[in-house]
Amino acid sequence: MYKPMLIGFGLVSVGLVMIIVRRMDQVDGDHVRIFIKPVKFIFYIFWLFKEIAKSNWAVTKVIFSRTMPINQNLFEVPYTQKSDLGQVIFANSITLTPGTLTIETETGDFLVHSLSYSPEDPETLRDMDRRVTAIESRLDL
Repeated sequence: MYKPMLIGFGLVSVGLVMIIVRRMDQVDGDHVRIFIKPVKFIFYIFWLFKEIAKSNWAVTKVIFSRTMPINQNLFEVPYTQKSDLGQVIFANSITLTPGTLTIETETGDFLVHSLSYSPEDPETLRDMDRRVTAIESRLDL
């Protein structure tokens, strides 16, 4: 009884918000064009899950270690995506990976915080950048 009622209230509230926003004419009408290669995107998702699992294990080892080998660092990672969607996918992929967080976006660079920084972190993120760029289907945006 409790879960269906809660889901029902959620659906009703979403519907009401959609009606109110529509009546207020606050929908901007701006559409996001999605230019990605679906097959490559699916392979990227599986690769990202593998990276998340590896990072989860590394963060778990840091947390349960007696010495807590934390080596925090802020560093910049250049991105090569042409579309806003590609940049969002890359920034969110960095944030989804445990132990790393995209803090700031600048033109051409992301500022990334790492919980346990190692010299190969930037190279790992460059590999992620290449993979995200590969799923973009149009480079002339």
